[in-house]
Amino acid sequence: MRDFASLRSPQVSELVSGESILIQPIGAIEQHGPHLPFNTDQVIADESARSLVEHHGEELDLWLLPTIAYSKSDEHSWSDGTIWFSSTTMLAMLDDLGRCLARLPSARLVFLNAHGGNSSLLNVACRDLRRVHGLSTFLLHPFIPPDQGGESADTEQGLGIHGGHLETSLMLHLRPDTVDMSKASPNLPEQLQTNEFVRFGGVSGFGWLSDDFGPDGHIGDPTSATAAEGKAALDAAVEMLAGALREIREFGPRRR
Repeated sequence: MRDFASLRSPQVSELVSGESILIQPIGAIEQHGPHLPFNTDQVIADESARSLVEHHGEELDLWLLPTIAYSKSDEHSWSDGTIWFSSTTMLAMLDDLGRCLARLPSARLVFLNAHGGNSSLLNVACRDLRRVHGLSTFLLHPFIPPDQGGESADTEQGLGIHGGHLETSLMLHLRPDTVDMSKASPNLPEQLQTNEFVRFGGVSGFGWLSDDFGPDGHIGDPTSATAAEGKAALDAAVEMLAGALREIREFGPRRR
């Protein structure tokens, strides 16, 4: 495994080059309804990144950075146990990270994000780190959230954005001992199902908290999730990410 944190200091200049790509997984510690654990996004980010580096690390010269567990999860702040950074703290932390990584020979940094609530801030951070520290920065998701253009199961009507079919299938594959399917239930916001414009993934964005749509905090339908679907989804995501990284290797803005 090409694990950056396991290197000794002399190895950095020997093994990390200007062609290397640094992979920074980012998850979250937040409620995922009554059936999934708080670390769902952390597990998905970490396992996606590890599988990506295991299968394509040598080909693409990838180096895996330690997964960031805490992130911007304030849409779930109503739930005890959710641990979240403010936008100010998160951007400051990412700037500090970029300042440190800019000292390395590699100029390419990829945020591999498994929590949709981070996406807007990570786009801001990509621009800031490019401008301030000269890094070539990229944002990838192993699974694009439905409210950002991704797909959800047919049973979810495009509303499976949190703790629904996909995340539950992934956790049944990756950490089945942490999933309680006896607590799984559908929660599809009726007030959004018939809307054309004001809905997740619609043309009008809106501020929301996860308990706006029910007391359990999940939004989707996890009841038909299976481990087999989770494995197939993860395998497909790793190959999609590898394709994106091949293009990232050829992406060439100059280092400042």
